[in-house]
Amino acid sequence: MKHFLASVALGALLIGAAPASWAETPADQLIVATTMNNILTLDPATITGRETVQVLNNIYDTLVILSPDDRSIQPRLAESYEVSEDRMSIRFKLRDDVTFASGKPLTAQDVVWSLKRLMTLNLAQSSFLKSRGFSAETADAHFVAEDDQTFVMNLPQPDDPNMILMVLAQNGPGSIIDSQTALANEVDGDLGAAWLTLNSAGSGPYVLTQWASNEYIILTRNDAYWGAAPAMARVLIRHLPESQSQRLMLEQGDIDVAYSLQAPDLAALDASDAIEVASTPGSGFYYLAVSMKDERFANPKVREALRLLIDYEGLNKAVMPYYGELHQRPLSSGVLGLLPDQGYVLDVEGAKALLAEAGYPDGFSTTLRVLSEDPFLKAATAIQNTLAQAGIQAELITGSGDQIYGAMRERNFELLVGRGGGGQQPHPDSNLRALAYNPDNSDEAKLTNYQGWRTSYFDAALNENIEAALLERDPAAQAKLYEEIQVYIDQTVPPILPFSEVVDTAAYLADVDGMIVSPWLSRFEGVTKSR
Repeated sequence: MKHFLASVALGALLIGAAPASWAETPADQLIVATTMNNILTLDPATITGRETVQVLNNIYDTLVILSPDDRSIQPRLAESYEVSEDRMSIRFKLRDDVTFASGKPLTAQDVVWSLKRLMTLNLAQSSFLKSRGFSAETADAHFVAEDDQTFVMNLPQPDDPNMILMVLAQNGPGSIIDSQTALANEVDGDLGAAWLTLNSAGSGPYVLTQWASNEYIILTRNDAYWGAAPAMARVLIRHLPESQSQRLMLEQGDIDVAYSLQAPDLAALDASDAIEVASTPGSGFYYLAVSMKDERFANPKVREALRLLIDYEGLNKAVMPYYGELHQRPLSSGVLGLLPDQGYVLDVEGAKALLAEAGYPDGFSTTLRVLSEDPFLKAATAIQNTLAQAGIQAELITGSGDQIYGAMRERNFELLVGRGGGGQQPHPDSNLRALAYNPDNSDEAKLTNYQGWRTSYFDAALNENIEAALLERDPAAQAKLYEEIQVYIDQTVPPILPFSEVVDTAAYLADVDGMIVSPWLSRFEGVTKSR
């Protein structure tokens, strides 16, 4: 703990404000504790993980954003946009008052360069647009600057333009970079990649001042920002992965906001009048998955039995508070066409009957892979217990993400408790493309982004229905198609059985206002302190 306090003191000095005591953070500075293990680069084309997106949201802008209130599409750099009648292009009219932190004006040429760079580097964040048919080879045709304030995106294939807009709203694939500054720091044709790892070239409310890997990130107010000046002059993001340490620092007033807290610490903080604990729908689901390569789980009666061997209500009450909320459909809350949950409950006798029909009246032995951390391990242990009630003896195999999800990516597992399923874009296709779609079920395809492929699940009719729903132009008819897909999935019993929808939770001092909890949507420009 002494080492951490010394590190925090160093951070305070770095941002130019060492408070007289640790009982209160500076009034014009926000101190945020989180885990930075997944922050490996700050180059928008290369980043992974929600923690990095949370940083980028404050230093880069996107053409549009998703409202933190209802996740509707709202203007940002584009003051307006128009979808063509044939839905094969989107024309964006850019604001004329935007400058980058460098002072250079932001133009449609910067938008084109940023998107072409994304596809040319062909790194992690390009997958969002690659999956919609975009490529580096055809970028000149798809990304067009008609003039300084008009950018046109021509779609390479029929699609739902709303889905494309949602991708562009996410920092990473949608980040607009100061092309002149990036190219001024180019080394050996890397399009500024090495420099952008540790520096920023955006138009957001903050600029990246300093980053020490797995220690801290300092953001400083951007004096050239085109919007209202943020109340917080600086944001200090601390790497503090230990939940109990975050809780203690928050209780002492040494930090303003704490992410990465575990449920017991959140429950304790929830009882304090001085601290707010807030949760918001996240992305994806907690689920029980099976491999369809295993002949037992390829039998729909066995999968149906497994669906009845999850104590949905008990699990969500005992294990999932602050992590997830009871949810059984494969679509995220609030998306178009979502049906009410089916209402499945633990039914051991019903499951036994189904197992007998499938030829396993005495059950069988199997393995259940799970991350060795909460809430995964507790959820898997609960499921292990209910499986045993029907004669299925599941041996737990625990490990790190590479060990557990690595086996799933290699299609070498039996049962697995995991988390995923899209949802970063509030569109049914985001969930279905992640959970159920699988255009090529061969081992050689290695479509590891598709959890349908990971589970060896292939349903040609479902693939066609997902594509048809995406392309339906009438919203009411499209909603109907997504309802029918949910019914079809329920009847055919997929290999991924959601039992809880992910929620994002943060705790912060009660005098901090304007917090947006979701890391995917979080921006600190609206945060104030009433002290």
